[in-house]
Amino acid sequence: MSNSRKVVKLYYDVISTYSWLAFEVLCCYRNVWNIDLKFKPAFLGGVFHGSGNQKPGLVQNKFCYMVTDLKQLSEFFGVRVNPPLPCKKGTLNVMRFVTAVDEKEKERGVLVERVSRELWKNIWCTHQDITHPATLTEAGLKAGLSANEVEELLILSKSQQIKDNAFHLCFYTFCLFINDKTAVGLWFIVRVGSYSCRKRKPPFSIGLRNNIDYPM
Repeated sequence: MSNSRKVVKLYYDVISTYSWLAFEVLCCYRNVWNIDLKFKPAFLGGVFHGSGNQKPGLVQNKFCYMVTDLKQLSEFFGVRVNPPLPCKKGTLNVMRFVTAVDEKEKERGVLVERVSRELWKNIWCTHQDITHPATLTEAGLKAGLSANEVEELLILSKSQQIKDNAFHLCFYTFCLFINDKTAVGLWFIVRVGSYSCRKRKPPFSIGLRNNIDYPM
């Protein structure tokens, strides 16, 4: 019997709360929707730069809307979001680390899912500096990696191979934005097999029932 599961790719950056909401909804309902979920770490700063878009914090109307919108979505989806101060350092090295985890897994996605979730919780719940190597190490350990594996991934994330992979992924993501003019930012979802992209908040009438393990 052929596999009828549709491959769905989620392009995301852990600096994006909207990416986190989409991430948790897809993870929670992937079996219900019969999808093979693939995680694609991307760099939101690069997409903003390439598309000419601006960060919400730099546009007053965007920022005011986002604060109210995220509060409502946080309550609706059961994802506790406590917005931190703006991250001035950017997440390039962070997403290279996540890309290194993804490269190590070879498409299985278990570790990259866990690491990404820990990083989201670190920045949006406990307000840690996720650009610091110690925070990346903590996220890796909580995700089930050994100390040696985390150290290897930190080294790998600085390699030319990962830098090239991250650049190509960012460029590919930007190309998707060019083709779908309704998309401005991350998250970004692509269904493989037909040209189907989505970049708006999902019109789901379902929540996540508070099933995410948050730090106290």
